Amino acid sequence: MSIVGKIALVTGAGTGIGKGVAIELARRGVMVAIHYNQSDAGALHTKQMIDDFGGNAMIVQANISQKDEIERMVSTTAGHYGGIDILVNNAALQLNYGFFEHDEVSFDRMMNINLKGYWQCIQAVVPYMKEKQSGRIINMSSVHSKRPTDFDAVYSMTKGGIRMLGRESAIELATYGITVNTIEPGAVDVGKQSARESKPIMSAEDVAKHKKTTRSIHDKFPLGRVGRPLDVAQLVCFIASDESEFMTGSAIRLDGGSMLL
Repeated sequence: MSIVGKIALVTGAGTGIGKGVAIELARRGVMVAIHYNQSDAGALHTKQMIDDFGGNAMIVQANISQKDEIERMVSTTAGHYGGIDILVNNAALQLNYGFFEHDEVSFDRMMNINLKGYWQCIQAVVPYMKEKQSGRIINMSSVHSKRPTDFDAVYSMTKGGIRMLGRESAIELATYGITVNTIEPGAVDVGKQSARESKPIMSAEDVAKHKKTTRSIHDKFPLGRVGRPLDVAQLVCFIASDESEFMTGSAIRLDGGSMLL
């Protein structure tokens, strides 16, 4: 794909989906800024994996809920690499609080990171993309932008907001050659295994043991497994490429068909 030599900023790239996205972009020749907030261990590991195959990556720290830190993160990235072509808004908070367990503090905390942070990251990178009259903004949402979670109502609210943020910003930014698209993953295995590995959600032995009380894997996931960070990363690479230049304002469900059941 036509992404070799591009510059990407991936937020929340020390773990899970963000880690897989950063690694795969770098594997395909993109220069990647790996963002983290509190712990640098994951970001360092992501960079080490990229360094091991000869990729080009740097690490940037920022609290995504703070505008001044976002602006510093973006200016540091652009200053190091000479611009920003791709933004992957991925950093998010999931508290798994029940409806009445949330209070004003937890509500604001999630909104400031999961939604306002995305909006402010977009605002911060757009001037660099305008200079080139091109850019790719990819927002990570969730199937829970459409389907209630039953485990955290505020989390769902932020993910629904991301979907509309993508649509509105796509309209505003189209005149500058900047596309904005949203990915809505279903269940993704974000365990400690490599970003390129996968494993069944449940062993055959466990399926047999629980078959009387639970639906089978195929009843929940038609393809027989949950997603991998690599599944999401490959879609990111396509959206980031020139081949997707006519796609903007889209929200792409990536869940192995689980929403069909």
